Amino acid sequence: MFLLGIESSCDETAASVFTDEPKILSSVVASQDRFHSRFGGVVPEVAARAHLTQIIPVFRQALAEAGIVARDLGAVAVQNRPGLVGSLLIGVSAAKMISVALGIPLIGVDHIEGHVYSCQLGSQKSIFPCLALIVSGGHTLLLDCQTATQSRRIGQTRDDAAGEALDKAAAMLGLGFPGGPALERMANKGNPKAFLFPLGMPQESNPDFSFSGLKTALLYTIRKLDQPLSEMQKADLAASFLQAVVQSLVRKCKFALKATGHKRLAVGGGVAVNGLLRSQLTDLATTLGVELILAPVAWCTDNAAMAAVSVEYLRQGKISPPDLDALPL
Repeated sequence: MFLLGIESSCDETAASVFTDEPKILSSVVASQDRFHSRFGGVVPEVAARAHLTQIIPVFRQALAEAGIVARDLGAVAVQNRPGLVGSLLIGVSAAKMISVALGIPLIGVDHIEGHVYSCQLGSQKSIFPCLALIVSGGHTLLLDCQTATQSRRIGQTRDDAAGEALDKAAAMLGLGFPGGPALERMANKGNPKAFLFPLGMPQESNPDFSFSGLKTALLYTIRKLDQPLSEMQKADLAASFLQAVVQSLVRKCKFALKATGHKRLAVGGGVAVNGLLRSQLTDLATTLGVELILAPVAWCTDNAAMAAVSVEYLRQGKISPPDLDALPL
């Protein structure tokens, strides 16, 4: 069976065609960076309007790259939770239209479960049970996952997501948007020990994250320095800030692995492409003797291939009703 996946939870308009094995046949992502760069962040109304113009071309391209036509589809899956409600509504509406027009099942899937499942898609084997870290611009979560569709949240950010903190730090340093990749490039030129930034919620017994204090510490450090900042100062600040974010993520993973006893750590989300995070998680996994399963870089940021988790829903008979709604939380 061929299935169509649709993703529009934030600012990426995406469609994917996959089989019920599952095997990914196409994955098309239309970025909206050009629409949001002048604002220094994602504007929900702008994102929703961009989805409207991009979703049909992306759908057609996904079919073409998979070498099929619409009538070959056996089901349509859409990530309907969580996300920006206006953006989600565009994807959900498109999926409903396709479901009705073709007379095929509609499957609403969880965006977070999709991120975890992208790790399984990359490893091409079952990764469950596992501890999962989902870290992006909108989410920073630790999950105790028993199956692809059964998980328990054991830790989350109390304020900013890690990716949001990186974006805001990049804005403070005048590095542009999207901030995460720009901050990493600048950090690669700097000294991560040049500035000592605090770690939010450092207690090992607390699995939650906090990045607002770290962000504030960067702001006050910048204000204390002579202006304008030199390129070396920017590099050192970026490197030190990134080190603090990564150290916080790795420390919480270490605690959660010991607490749950899991021998697998799956990591997905946009921030999972960061080289320093990947390196330090690799070191952690080696030290603890656990298997590290990183989502492929192409499937870390929001995409529709991870809607292939719908195959698990389908096997369990979880078909969504025609009035499937968008659930922002």
